[in-house]
Amino acid sequence: MNRLGGETSPYLLQHADNPVDWWPWGEEAMREAERRDVPLLISVGYSSCHWCHVMAHESFEDPATAELMNAHFVNIKVDREERPDVDAVYMSATQAMTQHGGWPMTVFATPEGHPFYCGTYFPRPQFQRVLVGVHQAWQGDRAAVVEQGEKVVEALTTQSTLPSGPPPGAEALETGLRSLRQGFDSVNGGFGGAPKFPPSMVLEFLLRVGESEMSGRTLEAMARGGMYDQLAGGFARYSVDAGWVVPHFEKMLYDNALLLRVYTHWWRGSREPLARRVALETADWLLREMRTPEGGFASALDADSEGEEGRFYVWTPEQLTDVLGPADGAWAAEVFEVTGTFEHGTSVLQLLRDPADAERYALVRERLLTAREQRVRPGRDDKVVAAWTGLAIAALAETGVVLDRPDLVAAARAAAVLLEEVHVSGGRLARTSRDGRVGANAGVLEDYADLAEGLIALYGATGESRWFELAGELLEVVLERFTDGSGGFYDTADDAERLFQRPQDPTDNAVPSGQFAAAGALLSYAALTGSARHREAAYAALGTVSVLAPGHARFAGWGLAVAAAALDGPAEVAVVGPASDPRTRALHREALLSISPGLVVALSEDPAPAREGSTPVPLLEGRTPVDGAPAAYVCRNFACRLPVTTPEALRAELTPESPRN
Repeated sequence: MNRLGGETSPYLLQHADNPVDWWPWGEEAMREAERRDVPLLISVGYSSCHWCHVMAHESFEDPATAELMNAHFVNIKVDREERPDVDAVYMSATQAMTQHGGWPMTVFATPEGHPFYCGTYFPRPQFQRVLVGVHQAWQGDRAAVVEQGEKVVEALTTQSTLPSGPPPGAEALETGLRSLRQGFDSVNGGFGGAPKFPPSMVLEFLLRVGESEMSGRTLEAMARGGMYDQLAGGFARYSVDAGWVVPHFEKMLYDNALLLRVYTHWWRGSREPLARRVALETADWLLREMRTPEGGFASALDADSEGEEGRFYVWTPEQLTDVLGPADGAWAAEVFEVTGTFEHGTSVLQLLRDPADAERYALVRERLLTAREQRVRPGRDDKVVAAWTGLAIAALAETGVVLDRPDLVAAARAAAVLLEEVHVSGGRLARTSRDGRVGANAGVLEDYADLAEGLIALYGATGESRWFELAGELLEVVLERFTDGSGGFYDTADDAERLFQRPQDPTDNAVPSGQFAAAGALLSYAALTGSARHREAAYAALGTVSVLAPGHARFAGWGLAVAAAALDGPAEVAVVGPASDPRTRALHREALLSISPGLVVALSEDPAPAREGSTPVPLLEGRTPVDGAPAAYVCRNFACRLPVTTPEALRAELTPESPRN
């Protein structure tokens, strides 16, 4: 009996009609394996994973393969996005056994959950042979199989954690820059060769320290290549080649949230028109394509439609002519590099240079987008993930103020309201929801940290202290439930479900590591409150940056970015004055236009009372208008300079040293 029909995960629901007797992850499945005296077959994937779909069609929908699975195993299907902790521990085992990883991940484990044989995608004939072979080993050499599982668990649980050094100083940042330069692709932008992933966290670090060559080259190359949707905005997951031409077509919320913030920050420091355009198009794509009816943001769009990867996005010259006519079709083929860059004579659209005829380009783009809307759309995973929505809240709130788009701030606020009302209960955070219905899985470190980061940014954009207060509550859970006692953080809480290993990974992957995200949120909260406890916790969590910077800076981008903020203070700006006064709004926007790394803003709508403790945001205490005029106070470590009353004066207070090139 397939037991996935009642789940909230779109990925699990994709498998609810399989002939496989799937179980969701949980003790019940393990007890069933023990009762039947059979191993577990744990299949881990996610809804927008192309090869997950391939294996599903080849094997999980095949009656003969399902019969083998059902006869010899208790089969568990896991959505890695709902259960990143389960994914993390079994990915560690898979990588240890096979020297590589990926999804779908296929793990054979004892009824206790100890993995003894792992792999990723298996074509159906090979998968059937594996099923038979594992069954025969379980029946014929049980002791060796169990011993293998015990050895794997022992090896993984006794691994020493990454050593931690002192809080990173200026030398660590320089070391990180040197390491990044060694791996930089000066021809195509980005780091390393194919495949190329958007280095979002590294780019944030580079922008914070004023490095313009690596950051600018990469940001322009990504925006002009095929990884960026030239018609509708938004970035695909990664490029399969080194030149950003052909993407893996799935679109993830976390990539686009991180890149939206990065492109906004690029524009903030450079006033580059491309940066502004890409930021606004990406923000509009988020609101148009990814918003849920409840005000949250969906997790992902599939790579496939009509059974083919990229079919929704690619074009042939003939298709362009059919939509645009011969003249505009030929012109568009030249503008968008439609020369057969993908499969079957199709091309992914690129925009390697801005067309000379901007009006013609706008009309052509609009007509192509309208025509594309008639195609069968990729599927959407509409579950709301707390961490990724937190990243989107931060990006939309900042972009909305910086680029004067109040609707983006409103969207960020609506998402925060959803998370506050649906995901937060009893001071704890649930990881997911769908259709306004909260999921059963507890939030992990990245959920608490990224949401706190987003809420602090939202407070800085709106002045609503409720978001600052909720961020403080989430960070209190981080400090009480996730600490490892040595300055770092585990990825799961101390009262979370016990797996064979408590996951702890301080390195960035597609998103900031939970530890570095926590460090950033703690540092920002300390800047608003003056809390030594939060600041010291942030510094301690950055200790691994000093270890990673020399040889692995690409996996410590967010930690380096937070370290840059810590070295700069970060700057704290208190803006006081009536919200209705345009002078207040001008000072507020000027503060958020600053490129000072990690700057935080406290915004008061009215003159702050002088009585101590009368305002919930300590940075505002005692800050008052000057002679009735709205004012801004620039502080570091709560030591403030004299207030200023004009954007020009505030800009001068916040102007950094000359950038690095």
